[in-house]
Order: sequence, then C-alpha cells, then structure tokens
Amino acid sequence: MAGVVGALFTAFALLFPLLERVYLAQLAEKEASTLTLAVEGLNGSLQRFEALPGLIAERPEVNAALQNQSDDVLLSEVNTELQRIADEVGLSDIFLINAAGTTIAASNHWKERSFVGRNFQFRPYFVQALAGERGQFFALGTTSGERGYFFAEAVRDGADVIGVLAVKFTFDAFEDAWRAGDNVVAVKDDDGVVFISNRSEWHFGSFAPLTDLARDRIEATRRYPLDALQVLENTQTPFNGDLIRVTITGEDGQTDDFVAQSQAIADAGWVVWLFTPAGPAWNRAMGTIATIALLMTLIGLVVIVVLQRRLQLQERIAAALSMQQELEQRVAQRTAELQAANRNIMQEIEERRSAELRLRQTQTELVQAGKLAALGQMSAALSHEFNQPLAAVKSFARNSLAYLDRDEADKARQNIGMIDTMVDRLVAISTHLRNFARRPGERTEPVLLNEAISSALAIAEPKLRAANCAVNWTAPDEQVWVLGGQVRLQQVFVNLLSNAVDAMADVPEPEIEMSLEQEAGQVHVRVRDHGAGMTEANIAQLFDPFYTTKEPGQGMGLGLSISYNIVRDFGGSLSGKNHPDGGAVFSVSLTQSDAPMARKAAE
Repeated sequence: MAGVVGALFTAFALLFPLLERVYLAQLAEKEASTLTLAVEGLNGSLQRFEALPGLIAERPEVNAALQNQSDDVLLSEVNTELQRIADEVGLSDIFLINAAGTTIAASNHWKERSFVGRNFQFRPYFVQALAGERGQFFALGTTSGERGYFFAEAVRDGADVIGVLAVKFTFDAFEDAWRAGDNVVAVKDDDGVVFISNRSEWHFGSFAPLTDLARDRIEATRRYPLDALQVLENTQTPFNGDLIRVTITGEDGQTDDFVAQSQAIADAGWVVWLFTPAGPAWNRAMGTIATIALLMTLIGLVVIVVLQRRLQLQERIAAALSMQQELEQRVAQRTAELQAANRNIMQEIEERRSAELRLRQTQTELVQAGKLAALGQMSAALSHEFNQPLAAVKSFARNSLAYLDRDEADKARQNIGMIDTMVDRLVAISTHLRNFARRPGERTEPVLLNEAISSALAIAEPKLRAANCAVNWTAPDEQVWVLGGQVRLQQVFVNLLSNAVDAMADVPEPEIEMSLEQEAGQVHVRVRDHGAGMTEANIAQLFDPFYTTKEPGQGMGLGLSISYNIVRDFGGSLSGKNHPDGGAVFSVSLTQSDAPMARKAAE
C-alpha cells in the first residue's frame, strides 16, 4: 500500500509542472490581446500629438514673441493662447523656447513651478528641434517632477531657426486604466529602464544593472534622477517561444511569479511588457491534480467496499455487486463531467464579460481619439474661422471710438451692433466644438437626426469654407428620429464630410451631395463626393483600423473604422462604394424611432 501511495505521489509530482506549463501558455495566449491593446493605445497617443508642435509653431504670434521677447503684453497673450490650446487638446504643457534654450512662454505660466525662465538646452528634444529635426524624448520633468513625453519643432523666420516649440503629455491615464486589470504592464526605454507601469514601485527600475554608458547618458540629459534608478531583483527563465517566466522579489521580501511577453514600439524605441500573474495557472494545475487524486481515492474506496462485500456475500450477491459498481462508476463519471462543464461555462461567461468591458472601454477611447484627431485636422480652418470675426470686432471697436470722438453716436451704435453679431457667431462656433469634443455616453436612445446633421455641418463648415467646397443638402421639413447617440452620430457625419473634402483636394469646384430617404422603418443618409473614387483594394479595406490612403500626418486611418463601429452599435450599418457618375458615396442606415415622451409632451 505504501508503495502505491509513493508511486502516485511521484506521478503527481511529475504531472504538476506539465499541467502548469500548459495552463501558463493558455493564459499568456488569452492575454496577448491585452498587450496589443496597450501597444495600440500608446501608439495612438504618440501619433495624436506628434504633429501638434509643428502646427502651433506656424502661428504668427509665436514667431512674433521670439522676435520681441521684451514685449510683455505679447508674451502674456501667447501664454494665454498656449494654456487654451493645452486645455482643449488634453496636453500637460506647451512651452516656447528661444535659441539660447530659455523658456519665454508656457501654458503653465500661472503655476508656481512654471517653465517660464527655465533653460532646457540640455534636453535632446531641444537640440534636435534647433537643428531643424523633429525632437522627441521621454523624461521626468526637472521642473514639474512629472513623467512625460516631449515633442518639439523648430520655429522659423524664413529659413532661419529662431526658437523651439515643445509640447508635453503624460501617460497617467494609461496607468490608471491598466490598474483595473490583473496584469502588470511595464514600458522600457532604450536603456532598459521602466518609466511607465501600473506598478508605481517599478518606476525607474531595470531588470539588469545599467552600463556606465547608459548612466552617463541619463545623467547628461537629466532624463531621470540617478538616485531614483534601481535594479529590480528578478530571475528570468525562457518559457515557450517568446514567453519568459519571471520571478520578482520586492523590497518586503515577497515574490511575484509572472509569465511575460512583449511588443516593440520601434518609432519611440520602447518595448512594452505584459506580466501575467502565474497564480491562476498554478491554481488550475493544483485543482486538476486534486480532482484526479480525489477521483482515484473515491474509486479506491469503492473498490475496497466491493471487495469486502464480495468476500462476505460471495457468489450469492455477485451479480448485484457488479451492477452496483457499474452504476456508481457511471454516476461518478457523469458528476465529474457536469462539474467540469459547469466550471468551463462559468469561466467562459466571466471571460466574455471582461472582454466586452475592455472592448467598450477601448472603443470609447478610440472614438474620443478620432474626434480629437478630426479637430486637429481642421485646426487651420478653425483658426481662420475665429481670427476673421476677431479682426472684424477689433476694426468695429476702433471705428466706434472714432465715431464717439466725433459725437456720431448712431454710427457708433451701429458698429457696436456689428460687434455683438460677431461675438454671437464666435459663441455658436465654440458651442458646437465643445459639444463635439466632449466624451459621449454609451446609451442608445431616440435622437433627432436633423440636429445631428445640422451640428455636423456647423463643425465642418470651417474646413468646407477653406476648401471652397459647396454642400448640396436640403433638410427635411419634418423631424426625423432614429436610434443612436447624439454626439457619436454627429461624429459619424463629421468624419464623412471631412473625408469627402479630402477626397476632392484636386477638384477645381468641389461639391458634396447629401440626401435622406425613409423606407420600411429605416432612414438612409447618403454623402457623395465628386473626387476620383476608390479602387477595389480601397473598398475592401475601408473600415479596417489604421488603414488610410492619405499622406503621413493627414490622418490615422481611424475615422471610418470608428464610424463603422458607432453605427453598428446603434443597430444600423455603414457602407461605401463608387458612384456610377464618378466619386464615392457613403450610406448610413439607421433604425427609425418615435420621438421621446418628454419631447412629445413639450410639443
């Protein structure tokens, strides 16, 4: 008996690591999508802010501030403008640096630890931008004490570089989102230092001692404080393909066991690591061993009972014992099968709920990123849309003063009325942009299609006017209600209008045709351009994420993909094809709905 127990113990000891290895591989494969989402999210943020320094650097007031650094009024205006832009696009900081490396204006000018007056000539992004290249660098801020990624572009006066415009954004939102999961995400720089992680104790840590060259480079650029650098006590073992088994010992002596996998972000020189706790795999392996042991124990007990009864009753009850044994074995087998099936069902339900939650969170972030990207693409036209009324307001104000000096009150009153009209126009534009940029809700409900299209046309108007593009659209006389979300549906039409304008960049007299059709409980809105149309290859990949035919910097390839998923969430469909008479036509099909009860009561 002792020999049998020893043999079983040895068999279980050999079986356990094999089971754990299989479950670890399955766990890593299941979590691979989490790593992909993290990488795509970081890439999206980098691409979203990469072009902003160049756009801001082209503004005339930025150039003027560098050439008139003693003009306190001008610098104050630039400070205010930089603060406004930073708040609107979600940047941590925007700052203007002269050729000597000293900051002369910043969006955080009002803070106690402002960048104004600080010298950053030691930062690589400043050196790169001053040389006419695009500067980019990740570091711990020497002034703010916050970790952030910097993009910088040269400010030019003709062919001469007279300063640098830099922006900074943080990754705190990513770390907060990652903390909601069980995995640990860590991003290493090109020196192997962890600078982004949902485990704050890993910040500025490395998994191997840094070389003297790396420490000298960090010290020279003041990338991180040298006294904050640490080596995380760990052991690494190759596991399966690109997977690594990692054990990390904390300062309190406790150890954490992970299976790790990574993806590189080549443009930034980063490597994103996903550390999945090995505990669940260990628990599954132990549970499997325990189940096998329990079943073997139960079978052994049944066999012992059967043998004892057979010895006592001999042949008289041999047939009955045989039937009983067979029945018990079938019951045990069926019970085990049902328990295993129940566990699998519960696990699958939980996994699907978690996946659906992550998918909805990611989709919400992509929708917001798409809207901000659309606003970034329309920034030049919006700037003109604001500057034109402001210039008119300034002119009318000066004329009013002149009329008052000449006691011509009627003419002064007329000019003041014009100023009031211009201010109303600016307020209307600002209201549309604020509503468009806010984060949408997730609920699907009856919305007024007329208002969604009207708001989208108002938001896209600056870009339409800048492209001299006409819109052929006749709004329906009656109210048309559909199932959807007001802000997200508005974004769909803004994306379609913006894409139509871009498709007609080479057309002398661009025109967009919009039409609305109602049939069988469905509402179809069609947007047609008069551009060159699409190839079969383009049509096949229209709604793939990050697929775009535009030049680099003109778009991320997310607009149509986001719009497709928004309309699908509403229970509708979005399709695109070439028009028989030339150009492309996109059709948005939505489910028609009755007006909400509260709206009917108000009417």
